[in-house]
Amino acid sequence: MDLFPFANYWWFYAGFTVFVIGVLALDLGVFHRNAHVVEFREALTWSIIWVALAVAFGFAFGEYAQYRFANDARLLAIPGFDPNTEAQRAMLQFFTGYIVEKALSVDNIFVFVVVFTFFNIPAKYQHRVLFYGIIGALVFRCIFIAIGAALVQYHWVVVLFGVFLILTGIKVLLAPEKPLEPDKNPVMKLLMRVLPVTPHLDGQKFFTRHNGAFMATPLFVALVFIEISDIVFAVDSVPAIFAITKEPMIVFTSNIFAILGLRAMFFLLAGVVHKFRLLKYGLGLVLVFVGLKMVWLNEAFGGKFPIGWSLAIISTLIGGSILLSFLIPEKKSHDAEK
Repeated sequence: MDLFPFANYWWFYAGFTVFVIGVLALDLGVFHRNAHVVEFREALTWSIIWVALAVAFGFAFGEYAQYRFANDARLLAIPGFDPNTEAQRAMLQFFTGYIVEKALSVDNIFVFVVVFTFFNIPAKYQHRVLFYGIIGALVFRCIFIAIGAALVQYHWVVVLFGVFLILTGIKVLLAPEKPLEPDKNPVMKLLMRVLPVTPHLDGQKFFTRHNGAFMATPLFVALVFIEISDIVFAVDSVPAIFAITKEPMIVFTSNIFAILGLRAMFFLLAGVVHKFRLLKYGLGLVLVFVGLKMVWLNEAFGGKFPIGWSLAIISTLIGGSILLSFLIPEKKSHDAEK
């Protein structure tokens, strides 16, 4: 039984959406009205703000869930249902999902760095590209979550998602890293073929007129590639969070909060993200773990693998891989030594 059926909580989704639109409008319309380089201090401040908002929401969500569950005759009629226990579990599911999405979004930062370098996007315009990229990501994530919520009602789909995540995690662990080449992406080739693109920037505009012709600027091309990359990442991240919880409301809110803080995290970590060289192994193990939850662990533990254990395991894998990245010295290649 759904704890938060859409028919009863549509107003919650609407209110949360209005909140997201409001903070985005405040971000672009007030704090970033004029294009400027986002320095480390500003990025750190915004990163703290976004994380603080997510943490505050998580605890408030737990209190709200406890109140609603204690007054929901539909749920209280279920034998053994305890409002306090279920509310705490819902809160922990939110935090676990948020951590998973936040960690998986680090891969996006690698892509952002490559894309901005490849298309020579000045630092002062990068926030604008990421802002609209985040809006597109929010829309696509909502679509994927809605589809996922409908599909996970079928057990065979849950197993299929789990197998997919396990195979993806193994691929992350074993497959060698390949350089990202935007110019060889088939979608980018098609875009460049059907849409005239000027090689020159026109301030922070996505489109401009050049010799009387309406043309896209490199900012727009970079934006398209970022949107494509997020769709690819969503194929992994959305099934991963459904392994944590099948409640669309928790999936939706934790996913959105993780994405909202992605821009600040990029400007905070862009210069040092390459040092997290072992993080990919932590993420690979996380994908294998959440895949096993879908395929086997949930059933083995009576339908629900303890969410507290999940939070501890995922946090340890991610935090441990980051810590080991700094503790274990990187091996220098034979060519570099020469």
